[in-house]
Amino acid sequence: MGASSVRVVLADDHAIMRAGLRRLLESEAECEVVAEAGTVEDTIRFVGAHKPDVVVLDLNMPDGSSLPAIPRLLEASPETRVVVLTMQIEPAFAREALQAGATGYVLKEAADEELIAAIEAAIEGRSYLNPQLAARVALAPTSMGPPGGLSEREAEVLRLIALGHTNAEIADQLYLSIRTVETHRSHIQQKLGLVKRSELVRYALDQGLIEPEG
Repeated sequence: MGASSVRVVLADDHAIMRAGLRRLLESEAECEVVAEAGTVEDTIRFVGAHKPDVVVLDLNMPDGSSLPAIPRLLEASPETRVVVLTMQIEPAFAREALQAGATGYVLKEAADEELIAAIEAAIEGRSYLNPQLAARVALAPTSMGPPGGLSEREAEVLRLIALGHTNAEIADQLYLSIRTVETHRSHIQQKLGLVKRSELVRYALDQGLIEPEG
């Protein structure tokens, strides 16, 4: 993974599972577990405090599903990558997690083989999806949601970019920091493979995010 260790927050409500993951990451990969969390709120707090490179996130926590918390995690630490580790095998969960901003989706049954690969992909700016699940996601009917794998927040940022707003104006409208907006913009460009504002405007028009003038 490189010369320096990857800083990780482990989020799972089972202490035994966290202990096993810590041993796996610290013995077989260049990872440093900087915090462990057993609830959604603790996860958000630790991610905001430690700004880790990666958070390994279980979807089912005592205080609710972690899916709605993914955008909150990314707002707390925009540079952090979210790798979901779960027993949920339904394609809808994988699609929703990726749309919310996760970069990896690994099944617990395959953690020994796939978690490190998913973390490596996240650090390199690539997505990772369990191979068997990827085929099911591709075949499953798509639900209505943001285009291009964008999260709801990224789609809103893209819409405002296409309408001509500056990063500062977008930050003000969405109650975000300018740095967070810049990070969202970078993620949008990476996911869509578009860099120029004119390209983003055209994409937003084609996807119906904004109305054509006139």
